[in-house]
Amino acid sequence: MKLISWNVNGLRACLVKGFEVFFKDVDADMFCIQETKMQPEQSEIKFEGYTEYWNSAVKKGYSGTLIYSRIEPLSVAYNLGLEKHNDEGRSITLEFDEFYLVTAYTPNAQHELARIDYRMEWEDDFRTYLLELELKKPVILCGDLNVAHNEIDLKNPKSNAKSAGFSIQERGKMTELLSSGFVDSYRYLYPETTGAYTWWSYMFKARQNNAGWRIDYFIVSDKLKDKISDSIIHNEVMGSDHCPVELDIAIEVKNNKM
Repeated sequence: MKLISWNVNGLRACLVKGFEVFFKDVDADMFCIQETKMQPEQSEIKFEGYTEYWNSAVKKGYSGTLIYSRIEPLSVAYNLGLEKHNDEGRSITLEFDEFYLVTAYTPNAQHELARIDYRMEWEDDFRTYLLELELKKPVILCGDLNVAHNEIDLKNPKSNAKSAGFSIQERGKMTELLSSGFVDSYRYLYPETTGAYTWWSYMFKARQNNAGWRIDYFIVSDKLKDKISDSIIHNEVMGSDHCPVELDIAIEVKNNKM
């Protein structure tokens, strides 16, 4: 099974920058998107053989998640079941026979960590949500988690020690998540690979110089780690300030569509 995750930083903008070409070429079973910045009724694009699952923010042109799936899920859930997290369209959960797929767009802590308190609430509530799912069946989590976990995961760790996405608080929450029974698929396979980034600032020729951050992930339950075939960063794909990431995993999924 092949899964893709991509923060497109505005789906309408990405559509004119090659999104459809990559979508068709990569031929994924499930394609997860973050930061759609649009409502489903604004979408004019359809992909044959896929069903769409949208979770848009109440605020227009902001946040939002979307999953295209070839396989009909047993159930679909939006958000975390807590009202305080319901307005920004930050997560979708699809349930299949063998696992749950969760895509998420984690809140940014913002400049000078202005939103760090809310970010910490989200982290705790999200981890609790994932662990509740994991009690029932394994979980595959993907998305823009807005944190570079370790120094190897960004180009300039020292100058970003207090920056949003690399603060002690945010990195600590990622450590807590992984320590509670989950595996970062990329680091599981490639623990010492450097220069592996998924996001680059639009400033200072950051992408040209590969001065980036790895903040987009596929994270899986420990019990699935031996099924991981590959975890790929498609840094050759343009169209957004993020690039797509891929998980190839040895799971056969039954299509539940009647």
